[in-house]
This record gives sequence, C-alpha cells and structure tokens, in this order.
Amino acid sequence: MYKRQLHGYAIIPTILGLGCNVPAVIATRILESRRERFIAATLISIGVPCAALQAMIIGLLGQHGGQYVAMVYGSLFISWIVIGLILNRTVSGFSPELIVEIPPYRIPPWRAISQKLWLRVSGFVKEALPIVLGAVLVVNILYIIGIFDFIASLAAPLLSGLLGLPKETVIPLAIGFLRKDVAMGMVAPLGLTAEQLVISSTLLAMSFPCMATFVILARELGAKDMLKATGIMITAALIVGSVQNLLLQGL
Repeated sequence: MYKRQLHGYAIIPTILGLGCNVPAVIATRILESRRERFIAATLISIGVPCAALQAMIIGLLGQHGGQYVAMVYGSLFISWIVIGLILNRTVSGFSPELIVEIPPYRIPPWRAISQKLWLRVSGFVKEALPIVLGAVLVVNILYIIGIFDFIASLAAPLLSGLLGLPKETVIPLAIGFLRKDVAMGMVAPLGLTAEQLVISSTLLAMSFPCMATFVILARELGAKDMLKATGIMITAALIVGSVQNLLLQGL
C-alpha cells in the first residue's frame, strides 16, 4: 500500500470490497486526504470484485478449468498493482504518513461490539439505501425505454473487433451497470469459449461498477472525480481486455 502512497488503513476498504464495493467505497472515509480516497476508491472499483461477481466467475469458468479462473484474478491483481503505481505518479495531492500508537489488545465486550455494529449498519442503511433505490428506479426506466440497447448497438463494433467478443455479449456487458452478477448469468447461455468468458469476466469486473457503487462513488468523491475514476475504469478495462484477446488468441 505504501508504494502507492496509501497507508495501511487502505487495506480495510480493500478487504471490504471482496464482500461488496458499496461499503468499501464508504469506508475510504477513514483515509485522511482526498488524494488517498480517490486512489483507493478507484482501485477498489477496478480490481476488487464483489462476492456475487466472484461466485459467478468461479461458477462459469471453473467448469472449464482452474487456469481460466486464475487468468481473471491474475489480470485483476496485476491491473490493481500497475494502475495503483500510475495513479501514485499522476494524481496530485497530499498523502500523510501513518503513525499509530498500538495499545495493549483486549477482548472487547460483546455489548460494545453489538452497539457499534448497530450504529454502522443503521448508518449505512440511512445513507446508502435511499440513494441506491432512487438510482435503481432511474436506471431501470432507462433500460425499459431502450437506452441500453442503443448503447449496445454503438459499442458492438468496438467490442467485437477489439476484444474478440460476439455482438450478443454487448447487452449483458451493458446490463453489468445494474448488476454484474446478473450480467454474468446472461453471458452464460451465449455459448462463449473459455477464452471469451475470461475476457467478458474481466471486462465486467474492471469497467463500470454496479449502479449502487457508481452512486456511492459520486457521493463520496464528487461528480468530477467520479467521472475521472469512470474514465480510468473504462480505459483500463479496454486495454486489459485487448491484451487478453491478443494473448489468448496465441494459445
């Protein structure tokens, strides 16, 4: 973490992201500078798949062999490292040193644990739930009126030529903005090869976060930094997917 100018506290949101990216992005509040929060939230959105998406990746690719699952996770980990180093050099701002006095460890009383858990859960529900539900309504209306079909028709030539994916995968990839695990489920019946599943899974993990995470990113980072993070995600996903396509074609 330090080599990316993020102190050790950044590992907490990162680990949370393996469960769900929404509380992980909210947890970046523990970082002291805006620069650190931007880098941490962007890296979480790009390289840390949530539990639901992980289950679908392992379920779909595992039947083709563990090496394909390893390709996805390896690509995400390498991307997380490389993008973190790039952001460290390009994002301006202040990253404070971490100096912590470690007290003697004690087993906390269950009453204190339950009270703090209740405060955290209730705070998350009050802050995130209304925003997420409102955004779900808006995005579903856009889906019903055909906006996603229009986006898919525009993106089909790019994805087919650059990433080696059939045009039928464009709709599931667009739906990934709503729910990535559902999008993976929509990819399953398309009869893709194992190599194409690797590319699709990586694209879903690295591109737009799910709608809930996207909304929380906008709230936590602001519209300007959210758009920057989104541009980084899309660029990174297309580059990594293209590299995967070239490498897997040679296998």
